[in-house]
Amino acid sequence: MLSLSSDQRRVLRARAHALQPVASISFGGLSESVVKEIDSRLLCHQLIKIRIHHGDRQLREQFLGTLCERLQAAPVQHIGRLLVIWRPLPEGQEKAAKPRVRQVEPRRGKRRFQGEAAY
Repeated sequence: MLSLSSDQRRVLRARAHALQPVASISFGGLSESVVKEIDSRLLCHQLIKIRIHHGDRQLREQFLGTLCERLQAAPVQHIGRLLVIWRPLPEGQEKAAKPRVRQVEPRRGKRRFQGEAAY
């Protein structure tokens, strides 16, 4: 499990504030398919939120510890039924910065018809 300083954790919590949960752990528990899904999401996003549907706080803390141990991630925040975890990209694999290409269409004004209405 990775450890973060309080400053790093504060920055990551601020970045995670606007995120939506990308994975969910239901009453079935922490299955292998859920762990694989969370692993793939961490590979893509590095910082993710996970929603847990269990009401038991100790069980949620156990899920957080287990996930961070198995996926070599760092726990960022556990608030309510949401977990936030972070994992840096693997060595030698840097995130390719894809420039966003925005299709810009010319602005169209209101069409004004000359003469009779075309109804």
